[in-house]
Amino acid sequence: MSTLEIRDLQVSVNTGDEDKAILAGVNLTVKSGETHAIMGPNGSGKSTLAYSIAGHPKYTITGGSVLLDGEDVLAMSVDERARAGLFLAMQYPVEVPGVSVSNFLRTAKTAIDGEAPKLRTWVKDLQSAMAGLEMDPEFATRSVNEGFSGGEKKRHEIMQLELLKPKMAILDETDSGLDIDALRIVSEGINRVKENNDLGVLLITHYTRILRYVKPDFVHVFVAGKIVEEGGPELAEQLEAEGYDRYVKGAGAAKVGA
Repeated sequence: MSTLEIRDLQVSVNTGDEDKAILAGVNLTVKSGETHAIMGPNGSGKSTLAYSIAGHPKYTITGGSVLLDGEDVLAMSVDERARAGLFLAMQYPVEVPGVSVSNFLRTAKTAIDGEAPKLRTWVKDLQSAMAGLEMDPEFATRSVNEGFSGGEKKRHEIMQLELLKPKMAILDETDSGLDIDALRIVSEGINRVKENNDLGVLLITHYTRILRYVKPDFVHVFVAGKIVEEGGPELAEQLEAEGYDRYVKGAGAAKVGA
């Protein structure tokens, strides 16, 4: 059983002229086997939360803590966070020309485990993951994300998730740009990894469509850099019907009152 604890996390970003506060005290606990959905309007800081936990240098931690099984995540380098069991699926995965998908994934697996997987076992695992995501076997020879469609990029992210077997996965708008079939396949991949590895999932999304496949245990409404309401799956349906307007107005009123 693993636990990711986020306590009073405060984050700013340098805009060139000033340091702008983005996260205003986030509190959240994710345990193995749980799926937490974070929903909120554009610009509310959802992606900032994801990248701050993963260690993106653009963001400065100004307060609070992040612990994984009691260990200080914020004191770790990016690669140490990955080895500790954190995984980030990015909304816009970067291209790595000249590096094949197979070599990239095996190198990542070696770095995390501290030893290279046996080649025969690795090939079998790679082929199994690709089959589960309905990917052409030739995909393994292509350069990472180079010329990939949006759906291919997201399937590749979930293939990484399945092969690297982290403790906690932060999925930043994994449903973005996916058609109906790709959404189903990617969602089934997330569910498969979660079930097989007792994975904790922090799923960031605008919409409920992925939550119809990846059922959340908890839903958190994120506005103005903090969680303003929490509930179960029914909260996601309420947001779909009503939108975020009342939360945004409430956050604005709070700022005026302050």
